[in-house]
Amino acid sequence: MAFGILECKKMEAVPGTAFMSDQDDLPPEFASIPREQLKHGTGRYKDMILVPQPSDSPNDPLNWSQPKKDFILLITSLSASLCGAYGPMLSPGFLVISSTLQISLLTLAQSSAWLILSIGLGLFFTNPLAKIFGRRPIYLFAITLMLITSIWGAITTSYTSFLWSRILAGIGMAPYETLIQCTIGDLYFVHERATRIAVWNLFLLTGISGGALVAGYIIEREGYRWTFGVCAIFFGVLGVLVFLFVPETAYKRDGVLPVLVGGGEKIKLGKEHEVLHVDEAGMNITESNGEREKKHSYLRSLRVFTGRYSKAPGWKPFVRPAILLFYPAVFWGFLVYGTVITWIVVFSVVNASIFVEDPYNFSVSEVGLISLSPFILTIIGEVISGPLNDWICVYLTKKNRGIYEPEFRLPLMSVSLILGVVGFYGFGATVEYKTHWFGPVFCFGLANMSLVFAATCVFGYIVDSYRELNEEAFVAINLRNLLTFGLTYFAVPWYQDQGALIVFSILGSLFVFVTLLTIPLWVFGKRFRSFTGRNEWLQRFMNDNN
Repeated sequence: MAFGILECKKMEAVPGTAFMSDQDDLPPEFASIPREQLKHGTGRYKDMILVPQPSDSPNDPLNWSQPKKDFILLITSLSASLCGAYGPMLSPGFLVISSTLQISLLTLAQSSAWLILSIGLGLFFTNPLAKIFGRRPIYLFAITLMLITSIWGAITTSYTSFLWSRILAGIGMAPYETLIQCTIGDLYFVHERATRIAVWNLFLLTGISGGALVAGYIIEREGYRWTFGVCAIFFGVLGVLVFLFVPETAYKRDGVLPVLVGGGEKIKLGKEHEVLHVDEAGMNITESNGEREKKHSYLRSLRVFTGRYSKAPGWKPFVRPAILLFYPAVFWGFLVYGTVITWIVVFSVVNASIFVEDPYNFSVSEVGLISLSPFILTIIGEVISGPLNDWICVYLTKKNRGIYEPEFRLPLMSVSLILGVVGFYGFGATVEYKTHWFGPVFCFGLANMSLVFAATCVFGYIVDSYRELNEEAFVAINLRNLLTFGLTYFAVPWYQDQGALIVFSILGSLFVFVTLLTIPLWVFGKRFRSFTGRNEWLQRFMNDNN
């Protein structure tokens, strides 16, 4: 039992558990693995066995140069940032926009709820399609749709047309909310992922907070339609960059994880359970993937469709998210991420009502400036959370004799808990008792910072636990959009009826409850992974070859 994590004696190779180190004090069951035949990291990670193990092909995304990988991440993360801004960017000007469109503030707030619902439903189509046909066509479709709906939002004059532009935009936003985590899994090794997830999360969350910050000034000076106009310009530029510099990152690889099968004579690598034989001297591994494959030309990398990446019947990827929601790890991720981000959305919906009234009496641009707090604290959180999470994983892996467990992603949930308690309870109390504006604004930032640490833990844990089911798992987790839709739809009347103290005390208490579920996941997580890995029906249904 390592650090309180209960071991499983019923399964030799538990999904997610990986052998990553060349330490001398490895457990006996790993002693006969020919580690010199496995591929290692470089620099300070030169003694770390790479997980997953890359093939020998130059077209394997794991073998691409670091600048190329990071540039792909940068472009997709910038797109995610703009998508993140697109949703809440109108919140500082709710009163102005409702007056212009001749609708109530409640109706306008509910339009945001329909946008969120559209994101959640869109995931049921975009992510499974990405599983079948690859990431690139979905990225291109999504950013093209965002360009169209941005132009639509800029020129429409009726509320009905405005609402439909927002609903369709939700479908375009969906892939950039979840698919980038899958791309990170395609491009990076386990010990690199948390930092990159933090980078994506940094762009997404600063887009959410920074969008309202910038939009407040645009709305006050040029009118709300220019917020859509600016988005259209940026989506056009990013669309070109996605087409030119974001090739397909999905890749059919024979093996991803070194695990001893038995007797020191075989090593089982990967999702398809292929067995690579070692000779009697334990020195040679026979591998067939990618040895004769030539590097693709740049023009070939521009192809939109590069083949089918799942051999399973087309309907299976659409059904799997519902089944995955019953996996304990995925359900935990749904509760934690869904709760925190939904509560953050509630802030955006009620802030305009809170800060334009006494004692604050903020202007539209000043309401936008409220987002400066989460913007700054989100950046600080991301700079800390990703590298710290990776460092903790490497440290605990070394202490665990070179064996990595996905549960090593979870310790930073304690930081999320502390930040969230202060953020949610503090916001409700400071608004209720009408303190200086710094109090609620700072607590708003702390709640967003809590989301940073929670997201890094949740997505890092899921990526490492169920690598081949990432697309479906992220759809299941983002069913939280249905929760967000419901709460956002009724947030304004709930706040008006019961006040900030009661509303945010309830939200804070629910946050504490779901965050504390991390403790049983830490203890029983490996056994949960073993149970789903041993279930023959689940393995057949979830395998892309069936």
